[in-house]
Amino acid sequence: MKLAVPRSLKDLATLIGAEMEGSPDHMIKGINEIHRVEEGDLVFVDHPKYYDKALKSRATTVLINKRVDCPSGKALLISPDPFRDYNKLVTLLKPVELSLKLIGENTHIGSTTRLMSGVVIGNNVTIGEQCILHPNVVIYNDCTIGNNVVIHAGTVIGADAFYYKRRENHFDKMISCGRVIIRDDVEIGALCTIDRGVSDDTVIGKGTKIDNHVQIGHDTQVGEMCLFAAHVGIAGAVTIEDKVTLWGQVGIPSGIVIGKGTVVLGQSGLAGSVEGNATYFGSPAMEAREKMKELVMVKRIPELMEKISQLEKKIK
Repeated sequence: MKLAVPRSLKDLATLIGAEMEGSPDHMIKGINEIHRVEEGDLVFVDHPKYYDKALKSRATTVLINKRVDCPSGKALLISPDPFRDYNKLVTLLKPVELSLKLIGENTHIGSTTRLMSGVVIGNNVTIGEQCILHPNVVIYNDCTIGNNVVIHAGTVIGADAFYYKRRENHFDKMISCGRVIIRDDVEIGALCTIDRGVSDDTVIGKGTKIDNHVQIGHDTQVGEMCLFAAHVGIAGAVTIEDKVTLWGQVGIPSGIVIGKGTVVLGQSGLAGSVEGNATYFGSPAMEAREKMKELVMVKRIPELMEKISQLEKKIK
């Protein structure tokens, strides 16, 4: 999330009651989660395992729960609960504006775009030309949809990220302040869900086609000309490069990269990032031909065990 007006370190420290290390005039231009930080951003970290990653990231301000050496050119906000105070900053700097109308405020829809019965569109939404939104499509606040986009019935674009911090007796929800951006010539099937970014954008690239019942998590970046079959589930902060095909019921974990031209066969589950221009199968998935050989060998295990048993009897 980029701030409408940059804020000083002192301003943010005052807002959340945090101690600060660095120049009071150090400026913060945005607030971002660790996967998507840029220079000028603030990022939070509340676990020693990730201190180093946050401090060495492109973020120039770190909201942290321990006094540490401040890297050169950066500033720190020290808080006993960075997760809580990150949410507080998001709430104060970008308050949620709920719309009670079918079409919200500051929303722009192309003159040649058609909206079917029951479509609901939030605030600050932009929809291009020659689009079709079928019955009961819901577009939350702050989404941007390009030209020649088709969205089928019951699909929801821009719902909150599934992102929670476990407390002793409850879960705290991270407040989502990102957007969804859908590029030109995309088609999205019925009953799909594409979540907004936690703090950055979830992006669907130009020309990508998505079947029914597909879930795409927060901050995921989908390239151009991708093809996703039904029941694909994609977690948050995934990078999917151009011309990737995911067949039915493929599962993708968070934070991985899927290379350009990858094909993942049905009911496969990736365990980590994969190189492009290859076909993968299985769970955990591996190169498809190698996986098929492995499955053939697994089927032969009873036969091989029987041969071993016969040899043992002869030896005895």
